[in-house]
Amino acid sequence: MDSKINGLSKTGKLIIYIYMAITCVLSVFPILWIFLSSMKADPMKNPGISLPTDWSFEGYIKVFTELHVLDYFWNSFKVVSLSVLISIIMISMSSYVIARMEFRGKKIITAMLYSTLFIPATAMTFPVYRLVNTLGIYNTPVALIFVYSCSGIAMSFFIIKNYFAIIPKELEEAAEIDGASYAQTFWKIMLPIARPGILTAAVLAFINNWNEYYWASMLIIDKDELTVPALLGQFTTSFNTNYNGLFSAIVVIILPPILLFAFASKYFIEALGGGAVKG
Repeated sequence: MDSKINGLSKTGKLIIYIYMAITCVLSVFPILWIFLSSMKADPMKNPGISLPTDWSFEGYIKVFTELHVLDYFWNSFKVVSLSVLISIIMISMSSYVIARMEFRGKKIITAMLYSTLFIPATAMTFPVYRLVNTLGIYNTPVALIFVYSCSGIAMSFFIIKNYFAIIPKELEEAAEIDGASYAQTFWKIMLPIARPGILTAAVLAFINNWNEYYWASMLIIDKDELTVPALLGQFTTSFNTNYNGLFSAIVVIILPPILLFAFASKYFIEALGGGAVKG
């Protein structure tokens, strides 16, 4: 990246730096606004990005003592983690088959997987709701795990498939000569090499499911089983005048995805850049 920027003219560099500065400001602005508002005793009295005149930590104290937000964090974590694990395993295997093998109907299956990107959640409300009730898993974490495992297939498939596609064919041929089966080749050779792409898809799926509100508010009604986004929806309805508590809850809720992305950013760079493997 640095070498490409150094090869540009001064005007080109200036445009890139201005663009990056604007992007950073637009990205940080809402987070900074929410954080400063959470520290104000009355955010509506002094709105916007400004230092609090009356500092208050009451919202954060209530989030942990009265709302017991850590219990809902655990609900979200177990649902999201299991659904991501199931989803990534299924998509990794299907991506490997489609990226590395030739068979009849390959293009049709690929198109069907990509088509899930264009199906809105609202269009699937009735069939999913009816299926969940028929299976007897309504109002249980299993319902959300079931739905989340089948969500975001297109994006995860796109990332993992493209990473499998750039792995040299010679690695598979060498494994075949050594007597490795297709399963052994996948689990012991291909999967470790494609780790950056798989982890990137897993992190994106985790963040997407962590922030998901539509299904979480529809399939779970038991307050003890609510996930974090659904809890935030109830919080705004029940305590819509307590803006200090609301902003404090938002800050606490968005921290895990931000920290996860920060620690996993190197895998995003490897995956988007094709890693160290070139086809």
